[in-house]
Amino acid sequence: MESQRRLNWFRRLALAGALLAATVVVLGAWVRLTDAGLGCPDWPGCYGHIYPNGGAKALHEMVHRYFATTLGLVITLLLVWALRFRRDRAQPLVPALLLFAVVCLQGALGALTVTLLLKPLIVTAHLLGGLSTLGLLWWLSLTPPTGAAAERDTALQKFALAGLAVLMLQIALGGWTSTNYAAAACPDFPTCQRAWWPRMDYRDAFVLWRGLDIDYEGGVLANPARVAIHVTHRLGALLAGSVLIGLGILTAVRARDPRLARAGRLLTLAVVTQITLGVAMVHWGVPLSLATLHNAGDAFLVISIATLLRALWPASGVPAPAISVVPLHRVDTSR
Repeated sequence: MESQRRLNWFRRLALAGALLAATVVVLGAWVRLTDAGLGCPDWPGCYGHIYPNGGAKALHEMVHRYFATTLGLVITLLLVWALRFRRDRAQPLVPALLLFAVVCLQGALGALTVTLLLKPLIVTAHLLGGLSTLGLLWWLSLTPPTGAAAERDTALQKFALAGLAVLMLQIALGGWTSTNYAAAACPDFPTCQRAWWPRMDYRDAFVLWRGLDIDYEGGVLANPARVAIHVTHRLGALLAGSVLIGLGILTAVRARDPRLARAGRLLTLAVVTQITLGVAMVHWGVPLSLATLHNAGDAFLVISIATLLRALWPASGVPAPAISVVPLHRVDTSR
């Protein structure tokens, strides 16, 4: 069928975009962690050129920009495609429009990241925008469940949305930790500064806006404020990890559709992997390789929860399956 073949190619293009978006997220982390965020002090060029012109840091920054520009072109093509075939009921249009709006905002945040000298609020928002772009592309690349595989489990859907909210909040905390150079503030684990509750300055730790013309490269906070940020990120990881692992296990146990069960197991694996990377990063003194992998772990988490959400939301117009839904308090663990 022509419509189905066309939709398959649309999903393949979205998948290519998702892989490219994941690459851009990791490259962005590499740029930040190698202190190359201001390797090119102007935008969109680099010292007035479209090619790297300023050493290794400029090269890191411009490679990131090249990949991000290519991603923008792919997303624009997806939008044109969706608009061209918008009369096809199976063609996703609203997610493509939202995706285009997000990538336009990302371009503006990328420019502000440089012109506002790595302001933590802007850089953290840029990270969230990049991961949102990845999540939307991955969502578009997946085939929605249909027929008997479409499980309309309202309680699990609400739990999954809560898990998504907790995950994005934790990623924002991680971005705030990184952009304020607080990752190394607690060199030991599970304690921090060899204390369970070290001296912290919460008053200064979460000031979102400190004015203009402040260079944040290397950070501007005193150590007690950085410790407060780091400890908050650890506590957030405990909360988010508990919620997401619970969501993953419950989904794997509760689901009748094998695809949804696999999505639950994938989410559980992603959370355990990310927690392991976080602990290893502290233990080994925040090496560049592990810090970059920790950011890649964020991408893995976003892909995992997007996979679970896609498996929970059937295509529009799909009739509800005849199979009854098991209440949350009656989980069958005998299988």
